[in-house]
Amino acid sequence: MTLLSYLHCNPTKSKPFRRFCYPLISAHKLFDGTSQKNATTYINHSISESLRRSSPSQALAIFTKNLQLGFSGRIINEVTLCLALKACRGDTKRGCQVHGFSITSGFASFVCVSNAVMGMYRNAGRFDNALWIFESLVDPDVVSWNTILSGFDDNQVALRFVVRMRSAGVVFDAFTYSTALSCCVGFEGFCLGLQLHSSVVKTGLESDVVVGNSFITMYSRAGSFRDAKRVFDEKVVKDMISWNSLLSGLSQGGNLGFEAVLVFREMMREGVELDHVSFTSVITTCCHENDLKLARQIHGLCMKRGYATLVSVGNMLMSSYWKCGVGEDVESVFYQMSERNVISWTTMISANIDDAVSIFHKMMLDGVYPNEVTFVGLINAVKCNEQIKEGIKIHGTCIKNGFASKLGNSFITMYAKFEALEDAKKAFDEINIREIISWNAMISGYAQNGFSLEALKMYLSAAAEATPNEYTFGSVLNAIASAENISLRHGQRCHAHILKLGLNSCPVVSSALLDMYAKRGSIDESEKVFHEMSEKNQFVWTSIISAYSSHGDFESVMNSFQEMVNENIAPDLITFLSVLTACNRKGMVDKGYEIFNSMTKDYNLEPSHEHYSCMVDMLGRAGRLKEAEELMNEVPGGPGVSMLQSMLGSCRLHGNSKMGEKVAELVMEMEPELSGSYVQMYNIYAETGQWEKAAEVRRKMRKKDVRKEVGSSWVDFIDGEGSLTTHGFSSGDKSHSKSDEIYRMVETLGLEMNLEEKVARL
Repeated sequence: MTLLSYLHCNPTKSKPFRRFCYPLISAHKLFDGTSQKNATTYINHSISESLRRSSPSQALAIFTKNLQLGFSGRIINEVTLCLALKACRGDTKRGCQVHGFSITSGFASFVCVSNAVMGMYRNAGRFDNALWIFESLVDPDVVSWNTILSGFDDNQVALRFVVRMRSAGVVFDAFTYSTALSCCVGFEGFCLGLQLHSSVVKTGLESDVVVGNSFITMYSRAGSFRDAKRVFDEKVVKDMISWNSLLSGLSQGGNLGFEAVLVFREMMREGVELDHVSFTSVITTCCHENDLKLARQIHGLCMKRGYATLVSVGNMLMSSYWKCGVGEDVESVFYQMSERNVISWTTMISANIDDAVSIFHKMMLDGVYPNEVTFVGLINAVKCNEQIKEGIKIHGTCIKNGFASKLGNSFITMYAKFEALEDAKKAFDEINIREIISWNAMISGYAQNGFSLEALKMYLSAAAEATPNEYTFGSVLNAIASAENISLRHGQRCHAHILKLGLNSCPVVSSALLDMYAKRGSIDESEKVFHEMSEKNQFVWTSIISAYSSHGDFESVMNSFQEMVNENIAPDLITFLSVLTACNRKGMVDKGYEIFNSMTKDYNLEPSHEHYSCMVDMLGRAGRLKEAEELMNEVPGGPGVSMLQSMLGSCRLHGNSKMGEKVAELVMEMEPELSGSYVQMYNIYAETGQWEKAAEVRRKMRKKDVRKEVGSSWVDFIDGEGSLTTHGFSSGDKSHSKSDEIYRMVETLGLEMNLEEKVARL
């Protein structure tokens, strides 16, 4: 029994509901003594009132009651059917029943009823049914067209339907224009939007508030903010949505933060009522501009107006504070929010890397289900903190919840950071559809962990399945540059591929090419790439300076460095290290000191261990061992092994065995298995005639099982299948299958060289 039936049967029980149900009861009382027309009006009014009070079940109950009383033929009209269909609110079962009744009762012949049926199916997610009904209509009106137009998910399909409407001669109304304009995205959509704007002006609908707001949104979305502002200024009536549309467009424009703030201030001056959309839009500006002062001012206004605790406003405030680098304020907003959704928790996880895992557990306990972005932030946090066990657990959770395939790239980079390349490869293999970003993650992972050959092989596989981009080449060229066991010809082949794809103008690719050629000894090719570049940023200048430095070209280093400074491009730590290295090799100690001191004095850069090490080596080579020792003692955190080895080499160079003993002792304490310090001390003693001490060093090496590292080299050759191969070898190496032939050839070459030398002497 429905609530209405119950109240009719039990009048005494209806007192608590009398105030609520008065319009319905009055309608039924009047029905007893009124005409059929008035009865229909009152029933329709009763259903409308129920819908107005957001009580669709009560509206359907009134409709059903009158059907049960058998008055369908006398008191129900097409309006009643439309209201009943509206009351279905996505309930497909009830909607189908009402649809069936409209057919059997003949009301389906009314176009307004068909429109209501289409609307019901559209709202219930059964758009195909709505489309089928539309195509069967003999004479659809503009509402019929609009009902279908508002149901498309695909903007392109919707715009094609708009073109069909125009071809059919449909007279557009305000709803048609506003719906069509919401679909005008992309270049083609924007062009159609311009045509619609012209049509609106001709029909005189430009003064309609809703249509005007739609144009502001369309122009803003297309980045045409001047046109959006023009439409806004020409509007006679501006409602809150008009202001918010302009403000939102400017805020999301990225570089129009100042204009957005001006619009927000104008809203306040004009006394426009601010809502959560106004605040979220202006806070977005703070995110783009990283303006902490403005963010705090807006936050204060939000608190004053009572919007700070709303989830949408709170989320934007958290994001703004996070991008401004104030984690305490992020937490403050988070804990003041009245409710928190997945965006709130995800922002907290991303903003608190150190506590990300514990925050994630609290999120789960709070009953909030994570999304892909949540896991991306969480994976990044455990990657930065090198929490390997936690990373594996998160991977398991993602597999369990069906996120693993979508987050494959994040897991590849995570495992690569953990140096677990086998697990990274497994994550890569589990990706069903591999785009170039997945290949890039694996190539970069191999390259960063020193597996250059594997990075090259991965690149070759990627090039066969996908189109490489600038990041692909950046990683593989870095791998080739770092590996002497990979032929330079592979780098040249990459260069050819880059030219073919037209990526040679990309700064990332050009810089990587320049660096690769420089590190592999082709300084001429490096210069060629450098001069062909239209834009030269800090990285590019540093790359060419490093190239000259590695080749000992002191003059080119200093000229390029000065030119870089003249171009108002600030050098970084790597630039200074390259310049200091060049000064070191040239023996320009005073110039080196000048450059070293300018780091802190002119550029506010704190020298790293590498810079101190270079200066210590420079002073040591010049025989200024005392100064080198003093500078070494000033190094923050103390000298490292490489610095001590440089100092030890300088002691050997200048025969200072006393200082050498002190330095060698420090190195042996830090790296007892390192052979270099023992060899250096042996040479120092031997060169100064201290043979007993030299023999003692040898005995220590044998006792500690320290062995001198064997040097190695590589050679390119073409194998039997015509493929380019690189083979590594060391002194006395016989691992190659044709080693006997190689040694015979070396012996032959040696004899020929000796013969030529004897002939030259004659």
